[in-house]
Amino acid sequence: MTERSPSSPAESTRSAAPLFALLRGAIAAGLGLGSLTVLVLVLWICSPDPDSSPGGALHTAAGLWLLAHGAELIRTDTLSGVPAPVGLVPLLLAVVPVWLVHRAVRDALADEERPASSTTVTFLMVVGGYLLVGAAVVVYARGGGALSVRPMSLLLPSAVVVMGAAAAGVWTAAGRPVGPPPSWAPVRLHEALARDRFGERVRTACRSAAAGTAVLLGGGALLVAVALVRHAEAAQQSFVRLSDDGAGQVSVLLLALVLVPNAAVWAAAYGLGPGFALGTASTVTPLAFSGSPALPAFPLLAAVPAEGPGTAPNWAAGAVPVAAGVTIAWFTVRRAVPVRAAREEAWSQRETALTAALGAVGCGAGAAVLAAASGGPLGTRALAEFGPVWWLTGAAALAWAMLIGVPGALLLRTWRLREPEENGNENGNESGAGTGERPAREQGERQDRREEDGEDRRRWWPWHGHRGDDGTAGAEPPVPDAVSATAPEPGSEPERKSRSNAGVGAGGTGGAAMSAPASSARVPGPAVAPGPDEDEGFEPYDFLPTDPWHERTVRPGEAGPSGDR
Repeated sequence: MTERSPSSPAESTRSAAPLFALLRGAIAAGLGLGSLTVLVLVLWICSPDPDSSPGGALHTAAGLWLLAHGAELIRTDTLSGVPAPVGLVPLLLAVVPVWLVHRAVRDALADEERPASSTTVTFLMVVGGYLLVGAAVVVYARGGGALSVRPMSLLLPSAVVVMGAAAAGVWTAAGRPVGPPPSWAPVRLHEALARDRFGERVRTACRSAAAGTAVLLGGGALLVAVALVRHAEAAQQSFVRLSDDGAGQVSVLLLALVLVPNAAVWAAAYGLGPGFALGTASTVTPLAFSGSPALPAFPLLAAVPAEGPGTAPNWAAGAVPVAAGVTIAWFTVRRAVPVRAAREEAWSQRETALTAALGAVGCGAGAAVLAAASGGPLGTRALAEFGPVWWLTGAAALAWAMLIGVPGALLLRTWRLREPEENGNENGNESGAGTGERPAREQGERQDRREEDGEDRRRWWPWHGHRGDDGTAGAEPPVPDAVSATAPEPGSEPERKSRSNAGVGAGGTGGAAMSAPASSARVPGPAVAPGPDEDEGFEPYDFLPTDPWHERTVRPGEAGPSGDR
């Protein structure tokens, strides 16, 4: 009866989890497509003289949605009648589908109400649901309209982009771990991953690479902004020339905004050195603007430098890769040598240099990927190549990051290891236990341990110091030469008098003296002239007995043996 009982709600929810994952993927695709369709339809409605029907606007929205995934479109309504490819992907437009796929997989795996069956099944179902909607859009886009899709571009890079975003969602849901390598990996890689600092170095290298790539993009965007300010009049003229109505100008403005990341990547490639291509016969670099460019009228293209050899303002673009290399070094050293870390906790020079080199490799790879994604054809013949060459851009970014990031990381490591010591010597007394007090305290602790073990018992005759009122040992008083000069010689009259007085003290009133603390012992000091009531033959002397048992009274507060003993 128990084995044939109906399943519980939790079991039924787990069995329906793949369907929920499939639905999540379809919803993610629908959100991206719907938002873009609404925007295109609003612009079509606001246009005073639309060139197409509502079906044409929907085909345009479908084509733009596929273009955002990296697909290459074919434009058929050209002036020459020859179909022209459009493969330049607006990077800001591509952020929307990538983020939607990433969030769909992450939420499907992290949903507590509907737990996922397994990571692999969830990944496949979300991607499957997304691609099902994409296949329907491809069929609709090929049915008619001015834009069609090249079939090969649907597999590479469109499907790869979707699967990569879904894989990033799986990794995020798992907490972004640096997991163990597969079983077929070399044994040395397994041993390296088993170490404590390997995962930490990998994370540091990833952070430094991401920071360096972000600085490249930020620096490129700054270069574009400065160039647009310098060529503001030309940008305004091209903006007005493209459209004379409000809806058209809004369309041009939105297109310029989604292409701003592309322009930033192009400017970063310009600062790195390889530059970018404006058609098949023109190349723009900091050294020169050569060839005859095929420039269509567009506001962002007004920021292109003037033709001819480069000048000092063009060479100043080299500050962008320098800043990226310094950023890689900084992000590496801030983890390799923390601010309050001891010298033993800091990474070695080899580990620091290796981590900075890995960050430079990641920065070069990121620059290459962005350069490949930011360019593409805008037509045939002269417009077949637009944007930077990906492998040249990646190699230049790697070279700059290596030449600046690795030596900079080593220099910063040396500086940060030296700086805490200087600060410690200067500001050591701020917390009340400075560097000067610490050795004295440690020496006092060692002294107390020796006294407890009975290893450092001083005798009264080699008195090396006095104790003040606070109980701290003072400095040893100097013994002048006059004391040694006035010391009585053996066998002389003063010496016999001293012995007789010592005997009286021991036999008569010596009991109180013997039981007195050692602090009352008189230490030979400098010769003092006798007063009017004193005997001229008086000599200072120690009246304590010299018996061995008196050693216990050498310190203040210790009492001698009792009189009956």
